[in-house]
Amino acid sequence: MPIRVSAKHHPHDDAPDTAEDFRRLRGLPPGARRDALRGEIVEAWLPMAERLAGRFRSRGESYEDLRQVAALGLVKAVDRYDPDRGHAFESYAVPTITGEIKRHFRDHMWTLHVPRRVQELRNRVRAASQDLSPTLPGRPPTAAEIAEHACMSEEDVLVGMEALDSFSALSLDAELPGSEDGYSLGDALGSSDPALDTVIDREAVKPRLAALPERERAILYMRFFGDMTQSSIAEQLGISQMHVSRLISRCCDRMRDQIMREAAV
Repeated sequence: MPIRVSAKHHPHDDAPDTAEDFRRLRGLPPGARRDALRGEIVEAWLPMAERLAGRFRSRGESYEDLRQVAALGLVKAVDRYDPDRGHAFESYAVPTITGEIKRHFRDHMWTLHVPRRVQELRNRVRAASQDLSPTLPGRPPTAAEIAEHACMSEEDVLVGMEALDSFSALSLDAELPGSEDGYSLGDALGSSDPALDTVIDREAVKPRLAALPERERAILYMRFFGDMTQSSIAEQLGISQMHVSRLISRCCDRMRDQIMREAAV
């Protein structure tokens, strides 16, 4: 039986009249006949789903992908719709399809994880900016103008404006604005100072150094802080280089054992 176009008023003028087909679908057992009728209903409502997808075309996703997401939402709506509840299929399908598209943006399009409230603020700011832009030639709308137009606080507008930059991430290899020598964002990022790795070690040994006899403490300071050779230390203290070597090894072993024992407690 062919799908009929309804004579009643719908937001979509060519909305098909599938009320009887849904009732037939509910009464059919799983099988080829049911699958065929289900496919006809989905095909009949596809133009509406594609028009809903078109509302989101300017948000960074390809229209073809949006059509596929909308079609998935339509299939879910067809499978879940209960004609016995007395509501027209269109009133159930539109929010189902729209919700599927919005979920796609939320789950797959945001490069950075952004709370849902911030995403909603971003969408309101974006919509208000698009409304105001034609009336403000040559400049973007201010936060105050957006807040007044969208009935938002300026604080929420600023949060939404920041979220506009979170939808997609800038490559670290991207050239910075105003750069003429290919200077990229990655070039502007700092790196860890290798000397920071020694801070914890120095703090750990500081009380042990203070507890050493004066001569051993002086030898370790000259060797590890003054960067003196064992021969230079031996000459300054009037002892052999071998004796300096033994003292350094003994002090280091003692402090290492103390630190390890305390770490194990």
